[in-house]
Amino acid sequence: MKVSEVMTAPAVAVPPHVPLEQVTRRMSESGVGSVLVVEDGTLRGIVTDRDIAVRGLGGGLPPGTAVEAVMSSGVVTVDAADDIQTAYGTFRRIGVRRLPVLDGHRLVGVVTIDDLLLDVFRRLADLLGPIAWSVLREPPGPPGADRASQAS
Repeated sequence: MKVSEVMTAPAVAVPPHVPLEQVTRRMSESGVGSVLVVEDGTLRGIVTDRDIAVRGLGGGLPPGTAVEAVMSSGVVTVDAADDIQTAYGTFRRIGVRRLPVLDGHRLVGVVTIDDLLLDVFRRLADLLGPIAWSVLREPPGPPGADRASQAS
């Protein structure tokens, strides 16, 4: 399976000069925990809700501070065509929870560790679903026993 099949697209992005208060509003409205910082089509960094809470507003910076003051730069990315195993390896190697996804040099989305875990859960459900239904069709106990006789 490819990263493009599990990523969130499009990514929520802001220019580096946007104030932290506006970034937090965008995160809340979009239901995301991170925003990519993009300037002239180039990925400059990423900022997470934790970055804002710890290094930004929680660190005493005013709400009007530009997001570039708290963003992480030198962001590691994955390609949309990469296998999800490549993304798993990258997550493990660098210890982050979100990776911007590129198609060539173009930003196309974000993949999170949660996206990959949901994919694993879906696969398990597909695999175990038929087994679970076959087990649930028969009540527990010896074959042919009904629930009333088991309760006594």
